Amino acid sequence: MTNLSVNINKIATLRNARGENRPSVEDVACDCEKFGADGITVHPRPDERHIRRADVFKLRPLIKTEFNIEGYPSPEFIDLVLKVKPAQVTLVPDAPDALTSSAGWDVVKNMEFLTGVVDTFKEAGIRTSIFVDPDTDMIAAAAKTGADRIELYTKPYADMYPTDPAKAVAPYAAASVAAHKLGLGVNAGHDLDLNNLAYFRRNVQYLNEVSIGHALICDALYLGLAETIRRYKNALK
Repeated sequence: MTNLSVNINKIATLRNARGENRPSVEDVACDCEKFGADGITVHPRPDERHIRRADVFKLRPLIKTEFNIEGYPSPEFIDLVLKVKPAQVTLVPDAPDALTSSAGWDVVKNMEFLTGVVDTFKEAGIRTSIFVDPDTDMIAAAAKTGADRIELYTKPYADMYPTDPAKAVAPYAAASVAAHKLGLGVNAGHDLDLNNLAYFRRNVQYLNEVSIGHALICDALYLGLAETIRRYKNALK
């Protein structure tokens, strides 16, 4: 079964709108685990517009499943991850002011930089994942950095799925096979939801984990958090 990691950034966005602690990101993270999530993902950004550095430290001792921290590997981010020591770190190429992730790494051009970052995290015993498009050249380059996994950027799949699901999923299915042959685990994330997730899971042969935040929290407004997580887990069976 593919694991579900719930990204709780949007919970922090809602909390920050009032400047208090409601909803509590710590309480929601624990509830997500209680309701069946296999992990919790956070993406702290330099402007702290949602998850804050302080949140990351508060969450670490509370999370009993897998803690995944994603972000651009700036010196400040690297320092945070090394202090917190999550189970997994996902390296994304976002600029500091990016609204959300919009592309995978050009691993070939950033090979030396990413290899150094991966080495630093692996020495600390932290599993590393590199955010990439479903491009076999980038996947091969990711393997050369020493990373443990890749995370496939799935927005193009989500955009095409309503009109041509078979064409939409084909590059991801091929990417997962290529990664598996190179010894890489495969994660995926971005715009996966209850409409397109089950089809993606059925057709992507090697899929360790999906990280879902925005769509899941939107669904929870109508379905409730427990029922929403149950449905996402069912889609991954």
